Amino acid sequence: MSAEAAPQPRILRFEGAVNLRDFGGYATEDGGRVSSGRLFRCGTLADLTEVGKRAFAELDVKLICDLRRGDEKSAEPTPELAGAPGRLEIPIDPGSAVVMRERLNAGGLTLKERIDFMVGINRDLANNHTEDYARMFERLLELDSGGFLVHCSAGKDRTGFACALILHALGVSEATVLEDYLLTNEAMDYEGYVLKRIRSRLWADLEADRESTMALFGVRPEYLRSAYDAIAAEFEGVEHYIEQAIGLDRAARERLQSRYLIGAEG
Repeated sequence: MSAEAAPQPRILRFEGAVNLRDFGGYATEDGGRVSSGRLFRCGTLADLTEVGKRAFAELDVKLICDLRRGDEKSAEPTPELAGAPGRLEIPIDPGSAVVMRERLNAGGLTLKERIDFMVGINRDLANNHTEDYARMFERLLELDSGGFLVHCSAGKDRTGFACALILHALGVSEATVLEDYLLTNEAMDYEGYVLKRIRSRLWADLEADRESTMALFGVRPEYLRSAYDAIAAEFEGVEHYIEQAIGLDRAARERLQSRYLIGAEG
């Protein structure tokens, strides 16, 4: 197994970063541990300040996997970063998200409608984007040194499902995966990023109610569980889904674990 990198704090509060986190360091079910300082997740990198960029360079990220749509990348382009990490672009736009944006622009949604849309988005990620996440794993397996970062705009749904799959493939329990998923609610800067984003999009109605706002800009257990439910409807569980739908066979999984785990049995 790989040597452990220097421990990183779980939430990385770099200037201008959105929901930037190290999602390593978790225990696996067989007694091992995911390496810290190798696997990262976040939202947009467009607002990184010069100070933030210097801090980011210290992470030694060698590959950035960007899951945003083309219009998102145009509106918030990723800046040039020290070390010139490689870029992998996998645009993901769940069908439910398209409808949700249309409804928001037409006059808003109730709290229940927002939650229902987010549940649908996460179900869609599991059902209809297996090829996209398979591409992510292919490149992750090709990375033999340095850090890997996966991100989207807020770093919670498309990115959240990506990180859940990676952690499951490394042998982390479902309960711990959910713990990492829910950490978005602590990492997200409500007063800064969330309200700034609402104002820039003229979604003024979202500001009135923090709970309703965070239904869209945060996460809830039922969001990720809806993806698990979609997986269970067709496969026997996440393990079979990773192998049969994502295409990560036993040999590939062992390669992944040899690079990102320490102290695992076998």
